[in-house]
Amino acid sequence: MAALAKPTDRLKNFKIRVQPMLGCVGVAPPGQQAFRSGNLGPYGGNMDYNQVREGTTLYLPVFQPGAVLFVGDGHATQGDGELTGNALETSMSVEFTVDLIRGKSLGQPRAENSEYVMISGIAGSLNEALRMATTGMSRWLEDEYKLSAGEIAMVLGSSMRYDIAEVVDPQVHVVAKLPKSLLAQIPRPE
Repeated sequence: MAALAKPTDRLKNFKIRVQPMLGCVGVAPPGQQAFRSGNLGPYGGNMDYNQVREGTTLYLPVFQPGAVLFVGDGHATQGDGELTGNALETSMSVEFTVDLIRGKSLGQPRAENSEYVMISGIAGSLNEALRMATTGMSRWLEDEYKLSAGEIAMVLGSSMRYDIAEVVDPQVHVVAKLPKSLLAQIPRPE
């Protein structure tokens, strides 16, 4: 649990469960695009998604030789959307493994943990980001499970969940997610 170092009288009993996460994980963007680590886009970046934590596998597209991976913006915990522009900021030491998956093409960041498969939609508005995340999940179901449009509509319409990951920056980040327990009921083609 974390508590305020100098709380007001009204917040003296306010304690928050610590759930360490990295706000910033990304690779160099496409083309000759200049960027700051505070930006986010199809390359990841300052996604501030509170599920990017221990036990989560993050998949990022590679646009440049060597990918040029960067990480940072450690948070002890963060609410959905990073509404105030910050969280419970902290320094942290992290260990991670990087694998190159050849032959896979990603248009946007994806992630998975023990419970969910997640696809990011990052755009200039909440509606655009939601649409991008939904379209990304639809394409993933088509690619991985070879589902028809009608089958995809049934899965998404009955089971899709969304997280609002980032709303404070110029780009909005919405995450579409499907429970792995439901996906386990759908046979994958051989």
